[in-house]
Amino acid sequence: MAFGDVKTPQGLKELNNFLADNSYISGYEPSKADLSVFEALGKAPSGDFPHVLRWYKHIASFDATEKAAWGGSPLPQAAGAKPTVADDDDDVDLFGSDDEEEDAEAARIREERVAAYAAKKSKKPALIAKSSVLLDVKPWDDETDMKEMEKNVRTIEMDGLLWGASKLVPVGYGINKLQIMCVIEDDKVSIDLLTEKIQEFEDFVQSVDIAAFNKI
Repeated sequence: MAFGDVKTPQGLKELNNFLADNSYISGYEPSKADLSVFEALGKAPSGDFPHVLRWYKHIASFDATEKAAWGGSPLPQAAGAKPTVADDDDDVDLFGSDDEEEDAEAARIREERVAAYAAKKSKKPALIAKSSVLLDVKPWDDETDMKEMEKNVRTIEMDGLLWGASKLVPVGYGINKLQIMCVIEDDKVSIDLLTEKIQEFEDFVQSVDIAAFNKI
């Protein structure tokens, strides 16, 4: 698998023929061999060399950090003439590598990418599920001090509970109910427990109903 100067038409033709049956210059993962040929090309080839163009766009899609992590050895002859073989006993395939070394290198690159992805994902803030709840707090009668009732309700503090706006709503016979809004974190606040705590103010509160419940 040898080709000459990839800046020449002949070198590009030989590279195109090689990439017609191979995804990368060496092995089954991108390596420094790909990077050296990529840099030797300098720019994307014309459509006359479709396999080189496909390979060039793929290599270009990796960022500098990913390219720096590639293993293997660069090909100094990528922009020059084909390597010559002086002696059969000293024949060295500069484009190939031992299968075991290749598999180990591919596994290492995969592990590095998985670790990088996990680290990036771990930095994302966890989504906190919240709900908006509108409560109807009903008094015993028209003589109930509604301001004192609301004051007592707002004294309830729970991790993940935030009290909002409130108003008095007529229910008839001169009686008003307290409508009060709150926002809760679903994993921290139980609506059942919250209503029980409100009902503990039994001198003021007759009952508590959920008027509206919406996920935020």
